[in-house]
Amino acid sequence: MRASHLADGAIAGAVGSAALNVVSYLDMVLRARPASSTPETTAGRLAGAAHVDLGPEDRAVNRRSGLGPLLGYGMGIAAGVGYAVLARGRRMPLALATGVLGGGVMTMSDGSMALLGVTDPRRWRRSDWIADIVPHVAYGMAAAATWNRLRPPVSGRGR
Repeated sequence: MRASHLADGAIAGAVGSAALNVVSYLDMVLRARPASSTPETTAGRLAGAAHVDLGPEDRAVNRRSGLGPLLGYGMGIAAGVGYAVLARGRRMPLALATGVLGGGVMTMSDGSMALLGVTDPRRWRRSDWIADIVPHVAYGMAAAATWNRLRPPVSGRGR
């Protein structure tokens, strides 16, 4: 695996993460819904599981608020790197890559929050699923399109 492939995967994952956040914020605007508390709760649970003291509660709440989104970006970038390993430097059809990337990040995100007891997807309503699926599809599309754009065409010259 070439280092450039891993770097391209990280770039694709970062672009996908930005797209996920834009779609989530647009959803907040359109439906006038509040921000989700799950990123901060997840950060707090992870800190507790790792025995990391975030300080007194007045500071810990701010640290959790910052750590939650950073964990999301970290997961999105890591998924892009994982995809680079899976793809072995090659392009994949956009629809397939969108599903692999978006579905993979959604599974990692929702699965980790379920394991930490932050949420239980089995109890989600249809609107909860839609609010979760749409941003993850945006992640997958943006990450896949970026990955494919960074890859040379099959008949083109190598990098």
